[in-house]
Formats: sequence, structure tokens, C-alpha cells
Amino acid sequence: MKEFSWPVRVYYEDTDAGGVVFYANYLKFFERARTEMLRSYGFEQDRLMARDNVIFVVRSVSIDYLKPARFNEQILVGAKIIENKKTSLTFEQTITRQHDVLCNGKVRIACIDAQSMKPKLIPIAILEQLT
Repeated sequence: MKEFSWPVRVYYEDTDAGGVVFYANYLKFFERARTEMLRSYGFEQDRLMARDNVIFVVRSVSIDYLKPARFNEQILVGAKIIENKKTSLTFEQTITRQHDVLCNGKVRIACIDAQSMKPKLIPIAILEQLT
């Protein structure tokens, strides 16, 4: 499967009182990488909702925190699809600083109908580009 990486600078607002990234903010970094991955293939989420009535939501997350990221560091957020189904994608995501793995996780994303909020088939054009 295709791999994608997105550079992120750690801002003061991302950190806790100790100057390390607050644990929940790693999920925000994961989200940004997935969004930028879609964008890099020409898929804007607002257009998918307007045109195809499709939105993507997080179904489940598993994350392991290994080392802290700190204020003002440059980190790299990776995203790779490791499983694709008719209505969901599972991403393996990793955050690194140079050669150090800071955290890794698996995020399962469900495709749903924007109106009914029920599962919907992932548009074939997306699957063809991402997998």
C-alpha cells in the first residue's frame, strides 16, 4: 500500500505544562496527515461531502506512546493504508523525529453518508488512488 508523510512543527499550543506534546494532540497530527494524504491525491473532504454526500469518521484508534515530542521540534507524521474494505480504511500511522519513533497507532476510518450518518461505500475513485 502507498505511504504518505507530512512534516509538522510542534507549537506551544500543542504542549502541556511540561513542554511535551499533550497526548491527545498526537491524534490531531494523525488527522492532519490523513487529510493531507487525501488532498495530495486530489480529494478535498468538503468537496466529497458536497458532491458525493460522503464523510469520513474515526471508527477506532489504538496508539502507543514511545517517546515525547517537544515544543518547536520538527516531526514527521506518516500514514499508510493497511486494510481497505467497502466502507472503511485502516491506517497505520507513525510519528517520528529524525530516526526516533515517537508514537505509532492504527486508525480505522469509516465512510458514511453525510445525511443519514449510515455506512456508505467508499467512492471507487478514492480506492483506486489510495490503494
